[in-house]
Amino acid sequence: MAMQIHGNYDHSGIDYAEKVKGKQDVQKAERAKEVEKTAEEKSSCRLPEPQDEYISSEKSGQTHTGLYRVGQDENGSRKIFFDAPKADHANGKDDRSGESEDGKAPKVRGDRQGKPAEKCVTNTDKVDREIGKLKEKKKQLKQQIRTAFGDEKKIRELEKKLAQVENELSKKDNDTYRRQNASVSE
Repeated sequence: MAMQIHGNYDHSGIDYAEKVKGKQDVQKAERAKEVEKTAEEKSSCRLPEPQDEYISSEKSGQTHTGLYRVGQDENGSRKIFFDAPKADHANGKDDRSGESEDGKAPKVRGDRQGKPAEKCVTNTDKVDREIGKLKEKKKQLKQQIRTAFGDEKKIRELEKKLAQVENELSKKDNDTYRRQNASVSE
């Protein structure tokens, strides 16, 4: 016995999905109301947060220690200077005025033993020229190898020279070699 059922039952799936979606929307709205309620309760019992504010040294009455300051070096470019803390700083005296105690000549800051400051200059120009010559020689040897197309003996000789130049370049083209062979002047 065969039985036939006529009708469209696709609408039953859509109805169920719409019901679930509606329930989820209601739950979201309830959660949002609860969050708002707890936020209002928290904000009403909180103290206001303290905020930073700038108080100038003149208003506060305190003098700064003055360990670091921005100034200009001999070339006029900006530089950060370090002043060691001394008893004069605690008394409010500032030794950075540019004059010595006798009021005549400007002070020259030196090291802690009282020696005047020295200016040392490191020059790596000679080393850089040497490395530049080696790179140029390497470039020329590669060019000669390309032009010596059929002569195998000449190519092997040039490749041997190229290997020597590359070896020397790998030893010299680094910061350690530059530091060791730089000229230092005061």
